[in-house]
Amino acid sequence: MLIIRPIRSTDYQALYQIAQESGHGFTSLPVNEELLRSKIARVEESFTKQVDTPFDEGYLMVLEDTETGEVVGTCGIEAAVGMVDAFYHYRLGTEVYHSEQIDVRNEVETLTLCHDYTGAAELCTLFLRSSYRKNNNGRMLSRSRFLFLAQHAHRFGETVIAEMRGESDEQGNSPFYGWLQEHFLGIDFVRADYLSGLSQKAFMAEMMPKNAVYVCLLPKEAQKVIGEVHTNTRPALNLLQAEGFRCRGYVDIFDAGPTVECHLNDIRSVRESRLLTVTIGDIPSDATSYIVSNTELENYRATAVDLAVTDESDDVILDAKTAAALMVKDGGQIRVLPM
Repeated sequence: MLIIRPIRSTDYQALYQIAQESGHGFTSLPVNEELLRSKIARVEESFTKQVDTPFDEGYLMVLEDTETGEVVGTCGIEAAVGMVDAFYHYRLGTEVYHSEQIDVRNEVETLTLCHDYTGAAELCTLFLRSSYRKNNNGRMLSRSRFLFLAQHAHRFGETVIAEMRGESDEQGNSPFYGWLQEHFLGIDFVRADYLSGLSQKAFMAEMMPKNAVYVCLLPKEAQKVIGEVHTNTRPALNLLQAEGFRCRGYVDIFDAGPTVECHLNDIRSVRESRLLTVTIGDIPSDATSYIVSNTELENYRATAVDLAVTDESDDVILDAKTAAALMVKDGGQIRVLPM
């Protein structure tokens, strides 16, 4: 059985291996022992913390194969970004130049550095090992976060965002970042991305262009990738778009990948999830696949299971093995979402 649960300190080695496997552009998991151990400690504190207003909490979950005890994936949610470390984006805009005298009108796209998403929740750190990328495991892992958001909405910013990985080659070179490196930052993409993951962002404020950048003055190869996603990220973007996420003109400052957003309560899976009361028994034969979670925080658990859910009842039968894995007793509640 595959179970999603909060990460714990004993998962460090598995997290380090995932950080290595995830490759360039996976900023939230730099290959750095001190940072990864610090991240786990922060998450453990977040899951036990009393929260009235979201601040800088992080909720990182792992996907565990209970048959082997192996950690095979991760998914995370940041409660409110930019509250401690600056959270940068480029905002796409348009400047209009018009002269009646010469009868010429031009619209010029611009990129302006901003902190507009400060306080937003962020979906992040989604990774699944290649051997488990089957049987809707990736969909379950990603969408399980919406059950957590629905159950614990007060712990998160009202807007939820996700940064989509932009175009880069196998060596981690970004066409967009090449221009930035040459004229402003002077360090390569991999190092800049790594420093960002370490939350060492002072160089951004010191070296990034302070004024609006005219897109038309960038190299053609840089212009073409603004707002484009990496091939490997396309399925994740499609899933989020189906949930109601849209790009509102914000892109990453390094690779120009799009950031998508949705109001928490407007996310389709948040709206459509249901709380049901459990009876432990044999699941009927007409059951269909659901993503299921308990309603706990520190002991949060989620998985996929076949259930017979009807619109007419708020009760559901759950088999004993799954109930035990979810830490749910007879008469307890679960939150469900159709797969």
